[in-house]
Amino acid sequence: MKNLTPLYLACAVFGASASAATTVAEAQLSSGTAFELAQAAVAQCAKDNYAVTATVVDRSGRVLAQLRQNNAGPHTLDSSRKKAFTAVSMKQPTANLMTLVNDKPLMAPLKDMDDNLLFLAGGLPIRVNNQVIAAIGVGGAPGGHLDVACADAAIKAVIN
Repeated sequence: MKNLTPLYLACAVFGASASAATTVAEAQLSSGTAFELAQAAVAQCAKDNYAVTATVVDRSGRVLAQLRQNNAGPHTLDSSRKKAFTAVSMKQPTANLMTLVNDKPLMAPLKDMDDNLLFLAGGLPIRVNNQVIAAIGVGGAPGGHLDVACADAAIKAVIN
């Protein structure tokens, strides 16, 4: 019985600390703002005659808003979503990840961690108070750098 007492006390203390309720407050992007971002990105690309899709995801990678311009290819729905997912998941622009994998082949397995990851330029995290709260992905312009420009313009117009 003496040997069980310390074990019992350890379990009781662990059980009490494990059952303590803890909450975390997190900033979220509103759906209205998500739609504004998608519209701003598509409009920015349309000015340069690029038909794109813009997708905005929350911090968990779930779609908040998606807008496909009339002539954007059907593949842009999935590519813009995956770019946004990758940017929010990795908390950095997808162009950085694309460069990382190209420059350091040992990092290539990162691409295969999740079927939703896409290491092509066009996804940007959205930060508020230095926290990533969402991301935007743009797909369909003739070059990832142009997708990035449209996403960046949308963030600057709507968030900043």
